[in-house]
Amino acid sequence: MSKKINKKLIYILGTLIVLMVIFTCNKVYAASNTIPIPKVNISVDGAGTPQNYVDSIKLLIILTILTLLPSFIIMMTSFVRTIVVFGFLRSAIGTQQSPPNQVLIGLALFLTIFIMRPVYIDINSKALQPFLQNKITQEKAIEEGSKPLRNFMLKQTRKKDLKLFMEIGKMGKDVTEENVPLYIVIPSFMISELKTAFQIGFLLFVPFLIIDLVVSSVLMSMGMFMLPPVMIALPFKLLLFVMVDGWYLLIKSLILSFK
Repeated sequence: MSKKINKKLIYILGTLIVLMVIFTCNKVYAASNTIPIPKVNISVDGAGTPQNYVDSIKLLIILTILTLLPSFIIMMTSFVRTIVVFGFLRSAIGTQQSPPNQVLIGLALFLTIFIMRPVYIDINSKALQPFLQNKITQEKAIEEGSKPLRNFMLKQTRKKDLKLFMEIGKMGKDVTEENVPLYIVIPSFMISELKTAFQIGFLLFVPFLIIDLVVSSVLMSMGMFMLPPVMIALPFKLLLFVMVDGWYLLIKSLILSFK
């Protein structure tokens, strides 16, 4: 009797296992049929018409621009001056991690978009849209698109800095500000921006430095040598910055400095 019972149990268990395997496989096949996997193809080999070929080239250009976008933002826009000034502000107040880096970088990026908006509009109307509509060639689009950006950088670049790179690059007398290449303008613009940012940073440090000196003198006269002056000066710095509406004045000064 026990052998018959064992055989029945083995038979029942085997049947259940077979049914579970069949059920699971059906589920897997059903899921694969209901959720199709999309095909992604950015090659230009399968372009059947000229329009498809142009669309593929545009996609490749956009992907290339996206990879170089951080470099453009850092080197050729107002982002350099803005983020350096924000760093000086945080050091002058004495807050190590407030505002955090993500907040400062995000604010600098949005200010850069706001300040550079007229330049972007010129590039879009004179270079990008005519190129996308096949009215001008790629070389002409690059030439027309670089003019507004070059003019913006030259307005913020000191002639002394521009002359430095033109002399080192051995530019001839026929090269003027209208046709100076970008590889001369960009480093000149960057060192000019750094100098301007350091000048603004010095002006930011002056009022907070006075507060540090006053607090240190008061603590020393009271004989409280073990109490860190930074701990006492920080609330007064924050109070001063809030009372004068510091963010408003700083952002206004940064925007007007590019006009």
